[in-house]
Amino acid sequence: MFAVHAATPEKFNTSRGIAVTTKYFIFFFAIVTSLFLQPDAVFAHHSTAEYDMTALTTVKGTVTQFEWSNPHAYIYIEVKNDNGKTAKWTAELASLGMLARVNWKRDSVKPGDEISIVGNRARNGTNQMRLNKIVFADGQELSAEVR
Repeated sequence: MFAVHAATPEKFNTSRGIAVTTKYFIFFFAIVTSLFLQPDAVFAHHSTAEYDMTALTTVKGTVTQFEWSNPHAYIYIEVKNDNGKTAKWTAELASLGMLARVNWKRDSVKPGDEISIVGNRARNGTNQMRLNKIVFADGQELSAEVR
């Protein structure tokens, strides 16, 4: 009979509640601390540091591929330079969800389309850019800027 009084549900709930609360606190503290201790590279995925954000570059060419995929969409074009040689350019866009907000679709750009791509060129001089907008041959523009 005395065992029933020593082990009342109230005592178990109070004791268990404190232990569970402490465990949750420790878990939460560990997660928050680990986020602050992560290397900068983890947070640099959406950085624009690799692009020259002070100037826009415009390149006119023919679309060879439009890659509608996450985490970013890409447009690949072939550009003829002044010497008549062909150079390949890559334009990086935002994610599909972000592009859909500014009216992009899977078939917005098709291979063979003549377009001008306008964006921020890669700082390392490669033929890559962060796309700002495209201009079709008929003058229609499609913005890639998601606000």
